Amino acid sequence: MPSDQSTWIVAVPLNGDSEGLLQELSTKLSQNIKSFSPNSIAELAIPSFKTGTLDSLVALSEDLPKQDTFFTNTVAKVVDTLRNLLNNDPSKLSQHILVNESSIESYLLGQWRWNEGRYGVQKGLRDMVDTLNKEMTSIDNTMRAKLTNYNLVKGSLVQMQRKKTGNLSVRSLADVVSKEDFVQDSEYLETLLVAVPKNLTKDWNTKYERLASMVVPRSARSVATDDEYTLFSIVIFRRVHDEFVQKCRENKFIIRDFVYSEEEMAKQRQELDLADVTERELWVCLVLAPCRRNYYIYRGTNFSESFQILVHLKVIRLFVESVLRYGLPANYIGIVVQPDPKSTKKTFGVLQSHLSYLNSGSRKGAKTNAGETDEFIGEYQTLMEQEFFDFVLYEVPWVTQ
Repeated sequence: MPSDQSTWIVAVPLNGDSEGLLQELSTKLSQNIKSFSPNSIAELAIPSFKTGTLDSLVALSEDLPKQDTFFTNTVAKVVDTLRNLLNNDPSKLSQHILVNESSIESYLLGQWRWNEGRYGVQKGLRDMVDTLNKEMTSIDNTMRAKLTNYNLVKGSLVQMQRKKTGNLSVRSLADVVSKEDFVQDSEYLETLLVAVPKNLTKDWNTKYERLASMVVPRSARSVATDDEYTLFSIVIFRRVHDEFVQKCRENKFIIRDFVYSEEEMAKQRQELDLADVTERELWVCLVLAPCRRNYYIYRGTNFSESFQILVHLKVIRLFVESVLRYGLPANYIGIVVQPDPKSTKKTFGVLQSHLSYLNSGSRKGAKTNAGETDEFIGEYQTLMEQEFFDFVLYEVPWVTQ
């Protein structure tokens, strides 16, 4: 039985009025399922593709499941990327999981049409599948490259931002101190910055002048404070630098290795601003991509493009398997059904019951384009019999769930 987390696309031979079959199914579903909505079933126009030879169809049928898996996984990766970029916010995600600016349901149940402009049906099926594969591979490769670049920039930004957080014993001091806190251009004197635990502030005030032989008396100034530390500036003679640092360590006073430089501080601020701007641009590019010359096309393009490619591949699978099962002429009706997860079993039961007539000799005597009958199928018989239902059905998974 098909999944209750997918939209079903079905193909059956068209022996009469397509609207009549669709209406019959809709009526039966309404009679058997209280929650059924007429808007959850619609016709799916299957183009008249070139069928090619039986050998080519069988070979394509063997390859298509691999492509289907790759396409589905790529769409799922796009959704996962969006979900992570949007901090797992369902409401925001729903705004970006759109196909041509419409919901997935609207696209599948009413708006879907074969894109003749990009995938002309005059081409062979293999050529169309190759084109779809190239496009999906390009999306996958581009997304991975952009995501790798984004993660590198994001990691660098997080590192820079961490330097601005934390207590005064570890955080960057570039935005804490000012020029007035330092002795400037002195040959003999220097200013050191010391982070003192709050519970040791009294010890510091008592001891700092005697930690080395040449400390400028009463030069300690409180520069900043937080919940754990107080940052002091202290003026000493350069010649006792090492001695003073060692004594501070012995007394659990933390020397902050910081040299005041307006140029370096400006550079750090510029690097942080640049990383922040770059991260935002790459974020937007991933969410709204593709990016072209610094502008963005429209919301959800990555998802929209990949999802449309996936559905086009599903329709080709539907056509190929229908030809292999029912033969030519390739006159089939496609139907889209979006089951209510609570009534999936009943929905499938109605389809099986109404289309059970397809189980009896649907291939018997059916001719291929070369004029062969089932008696000639031979080595392909086992492959062609591997069907689970009385009708051809494929699933478009709800990758957004």
